[in-house]
Amino acid sequence: MNDYVIAEPTRPTLPVKGSKSVFPVRRVYCIGRNYAEHAREMGHDPDRDPPFFFQKNADNIITNGRFKYPVMTEDVHHEVEMIVGLKSGGKSISVADANNHVFGYGIGFDMTRRDLQQQAKNMRRPWEVGKAFEQSAPCGELIPIEKTGVIDKGSIKLSVNGDIRQDSDLAAMIWSVPEMISILSEYFELAAGDLIMSGTPAGVNSVMPGDKMTGFIEGLGELTIFVD
Repeated sequence: MNDYVIAEPTRPTLPVKGSKSVFPVRRVYCIGRNYAEHAREMGHDPDRDPPFFFQKNADNIITNGRFKYPVMTEDVHHEVEMIVGLKSGGKSISVADANNHVFGYGIGFDMTRRDLQQQAKNMRRPWEVGKAFEQSAPCGELIPIEKTGVIDKGSIKLSVNGDIRQDSDLAAMIWSVPEMISILSEYFELAAGDLIMSGTPAGVNSVMPGDKMTGFIEGLGELTIFVD
């Protein structure tokens, strides 16, 4: 047993449907602009942009169903996404082999301090202040792939206070989950416990304290998050 000079930080985990065991999160990778209409609403041409990735911190994840409105911002946006947990990893994973590394799928929100992200974009600076802040990754349970099968299509929606804002299909992803895994593995050595947030469809918008966000993905159910 290691003798740490400070208390060991708690490892972030996700619940697993049908199990008392939990999924330990190692890293959180996010793909940007992975739905064409969302890329366009953010002012980009999806036909010209190659895939790119950024990261959140594992301890940005919350699973208690409540998102605390963050400091230093006046414009926080919701982004509903399918999350993908890996049970194994490696380097240079082929697209054909990528699904063999998937543990399961779930629903997550990539909460974004949009005003701070835009400032960073304008100044050509990293996005961490807009993307990797406390509680910026509300997530639900993971459902093992053995129960869902490979998920590559199906409705993805988000409503705020009952009004639908995001409404698309997973099949509209520009880069599929196997392609994301393969591309990421060229730049990083992936490993068990890695989580991938697979991008959000068009319709992102602001939320305020008191709002109720409900994400839905066909085959995975719903995830409701309250904004405090």
